[in-house]
Amino acid sequence: MAGRGGRGLAAHGVLALAVTAQLRAAAGPLTFTRLKWMSFTHSCVYTALLISAFAAGKPEPLTFILGLTHGLLWIFMSLACITAARLRVVSLRLAVAVAVLGGIGPFFGSYEFVREERQRAGPRAALK
Repeated sequence: MAGRGGRGLAAHGVLALAVTAQLRAAAGPLTFTRLKWMSFTHSCVYTALLISAFAAGKPEPLTFILGLTHGLLWIFMSLACITAARLRVVSLRLAVAVAVLGGIGPFFGSYEFVREERQRAGPRAALK
């Protein structure tokens, strides 16, 4: 009986891998790398907004354009990361960092992308 249960678990593991591969294929343009670079772009836009709003004296329409861009990017990144988490392209932790904390500062999401990328690479990549 114990051997039979073990085979069932192994089959479940193979099935889970197949489903994960299928979900990632269904994600299409929602890849980890594309989302990561979009998050870095969002962080750059937000940095420019902070500089414009606080250090440069709020020049208009630049501050408005950067603020609007930040808001739209946050909405897009939130929806994209939540979808990517459902498709198992990114972790739930990363999606929450982008969707919840991204409105305050997209740096949280960018940090989580770097952290997850290092975690995926494993301990051998840290030695390089």
